[in-house]
Amino acid sequence: MKGGNRVALEGTYNITIHTPIGDQKAKLNLKADGNSLSGSLEDAMAGITEFTGGMVTDQEASWTATPETPMGPMKLDFKATIEGDKISGQAVSMFGPFVFEGRRA
Repeated sequence: MKGGNRVALEGTYNITIHTPIGDQKAKLNLKADGNSLSGSLEDAMAGITEFTGGMVTDQEASWTATPETPMGPMKLDFKATIEGDKISGQAVSMFGPFVFEGRRA
């Protein structure tokens, strides 16, 4: 993603995170400012979790979100690849990595 292509990753994605307790559906909102990434993650269990401090390089993005879950705060370190309207990657937690994928809403 060079220059203006970073803007192409911006928007809302409907994602599915595959966890040991089942598939979790979420909405992911991404906003780029140069190489910086911010946004929010929204799901039925944790509500809306905003994040800042993410990074964008080429077709890859990374960020950390810490949603409040019934078990308490859960830090998730995301690494994603964006190709057109598709997003996929891993969210690493204290329980290990969870694969996720989705499409632009």
